[in-house]
Amino acid sequence: MSARAAWRLETIGFGQVYRYVGGKQDWLLARLPVEGRDAGVQRAFDVARRDVPVCRLREPVTDVGRRVADEGWPLAVVVNDVDVVLGRLRPRALAEHPDAIADEIMVPGPRTVRGARPASEMAAWLDERNVLGVLVTDVDGVLVGYVRREDV
Repeated sequence: MSARAAWRLETIGFGQVYRYVGGKQDWLLARLPVEGRDAGVQRAFDVARRDVPVCRLREPVTDVGRRVADEGWPLAVVVNDVDVVLGRLRPRALAEHPDAIADEIMVPGPRTVRGARPASEMAAWLDERNVLGVLVTDVDGVLVGYVRREDV
């Protein structure tokens, strides 16, 4: 909320008012207390699978390719040292180039959604785009997980 809104709330008697500069999305992703209509809403980060295969930009893809194939993942995710999503690796590219370095075969800038998005909206969102799933990130682009259509 803005500084003005925080001051107004304090003026009318609210005792614990927080001016959270990160914004509502960041607040929700941090799982800080929520009241009103947003309380108890299941969000994308609640249903996201955390075990999505990842690798670093300059990493050989051999191991991640095996994991994608063995576990049936539709992708692997390329992240930097603080887990910001940089790209995705398709299973076909991993199979065709098992000795490649991630940045040689990745698709940069994959589609993502913010983790605070209500899970109830995710099924329609995936259906509209005709995709099986989507990467979930926080407001800084840090990987949270992967939401599959069957999970929502």
